[in-house]
Amino acid sequence: MTTGVSEYQVIVVGGGHAGCEAALASARMGCRTLLLNMSLDAVAQMSCNPAIGGLAKGHLVREIDALGGEMGANIDATGIQYRILNTRKGPAVRASRAQADRRLYAERMKGVVESFPLLDLKHGVVTRLVVKNNRVCGVETREGIVFFAAAVVLTTGTFMHGLIHVGLSSYPGGRAGEPASEGLSDSLRSLGMKVGRLKTGTPARLDRRSIDFSRLEPQYGDDPPQPFSFMTRKIDRPQVPCYITYTNSQTHDLIRSGLDRSPLYSGVIEGVGPRYCPSIEDKVVRFPEKDKHQIFLEPEGLNCAEIYPNGVSTSLPPDVQLAFLRTIPGLESVEVMRPGYAIEYDFVDPIQLYPTLETKAVEFLYHAGQINGTSGYEEAAAQGLVAGANAALKVLGKEPLIIGRDQGYTGVLIDDLVNLGATEPYRMFTSRAEYRLLLREDNADQRLTPAGYAAGLVPAARWQQFESKMESLNRGAERLQELRVSGSDRVSVTRLDLGELKNGASLLELLRRPEITISDLLFLDPTLAGMDDDVLEQLEIATKYEGYIKRQLEQVERFRRTENVAIPEGFNYDRVSGLSAEVQEKLSNVCPRTLGQAARIPGVTPAAIAILSVLLRRG
Repeated sequence: MTTGVSEYQVIVVGGGHAGCEAALASARMGCRTLLLNMSLDAVAQMSCNPAIGGLAKGHLVREIDALGGEMGANIDATGIQYRILNTRKGPAVRASRAQADRRLYAERMKGVVESFPLLDLKHGVVTRLVVKNNRVCGVETREGIVFFAAAVVLTTGTFMHGLIHVGLSSYPGGRAGEPASEGLSDSLRSLGMKVGRLKTGTPARLDRRSIDFSRLEPQYGDDPPQPFSFMTRKIDRPQVPCYITYTNSQTHDLIRSGLDRSPLYSGVIEGVGPRYCPSIEDKVVRFPEKDKHQIFLEPEGLNCAEIYPNGVSTSLPPDVQLAFLRTIPGLESVEVMRPGYAIEYDFVDPIQLYPTLETKAVEFLYHAGQINGTSGYEEAAAQGLVAGANAALKVLGKEPLIIGRDQGYTGVLIDDLVNLGATEPYRMFTSRAEYRLLLREDNADQRLTPAGYAAGLVPAARWQQFESKMESLNRGAERLQELRVSGSDRVSVTRLDLGELKNGASLLELLRRPEITISDLLFLDPTLAGMDDDVLEQLEIATKYEGYIKRQLEQVERFRRTENVAIPEGFNYDRVSGLSAEVQEKLSNVCPRTLGQAARIPGVTPAAIAILSVLLRRG
């Protein structure tokens, strides 16, 4: 065994989306950080679809950005199509999504990592954790090199004991063309952690030159495109369309004919797959009444021949994949550049984590991303940022960064994981959040940038821009309330005759009317007219949804009364009379830090919470 000559404060294992955010967060906070990856040419890879954001996922990206993370800025610099989803619905569920140039996305993120102060990027396949007295103190690589550190963050993705399936053929791998990570799962088991098995998949990649785009429905992005990062003022990259097509009954018949060679339906795959992102064979079997399924053909880059067919993830044999793809309109002569596949991998049940994402079994060890049973780049990156920040904060002897369910989707995500665990790949949805109207994309900076600044994640320049925006919001709110107009002013607002206003009205009162937008009022006040679009949007939302927002704030206040009741570390639930043995076991396993967290553990009854509440409030 060779001992590493360098010691670090934080080591991050795995250079995917979680690992990059974790390493950058740690270094940003002043800790000397090492990012180890199996390949220096595979940093921030988009293993599945070449896109960032989507329903609820866009919220996560905006929150990562508000906390000083890199994902939003990275997609703004490499995106090739931007769309706002759910525009016909309320602001709480609107979400941003962008197609990325997959190669440029990875290249730029790697460049940020390589040039970041206090951060080293090195090749290394970690096979064992170095632990003394239940505290991690380093990692050992396959070559026997030991790197020492005060804290370690594991962001292993799908690489731990990864097994790729294409038809009835299986081979070890963490991603197509890359080896699996062996040994680390066993190291975690030896430390007393519960390791499980999950499955995910990806579709074939198609050759752009073999597709008849004239038979497809184009889907264009928004013009102008709206950036993700609060720091990006404008997207000036070339934009391209995606295309829509559909499967049909012939497609479904061919898929059914190949199920006997499907690893999913022949019992080869043991891991649990994602319920909300099923393979095409799963869709055909589970929804036989549907005569077609939608497919989005997404370009993987401006100068790339590969097309990603979103909606037909599959692990069927290559000949069946090609046959069913060629029954789809526009794909009659398609050529497959890379076959689709399923992958099984090890994960560690996140119920074994604290809300800081530190493991309960080993101090100073943190987990983030798919090792926690989640799916998606955005979910991984959000966890990575929080885990990296908390690893640094603990090393520096500071208070942890814990985001509540009332503060962000990141808080909902982590709270769900540590309280509910993961029995299948976890995906974020807006429906998982109780306070959706407060957790909008547009106000992510107001919710989280102060916390990021306090933790040391947000630099001074960004904080100054945030303060300037807040001043504009306050000034705009004052102008709406102070400025009054009446019919005698001899002006008219679109869709409103001010002659109706006998006693006049403030701009705030006018804006409350459903038929009036803030754009209709800008000509009445040069101060408002000179404000940025994002400030005007927030002023309009705050005005039109004032009653609903107030009601939700009252709900949050009631939630916090319970959430803020701390449970002492090492609390002995076995000594609490009135708690059933089942409740005692669940509470002892999770070790909730607050009464609110205890109330969200499945099987912990309201009666049990009432008993604990009386005991805790009595001290």
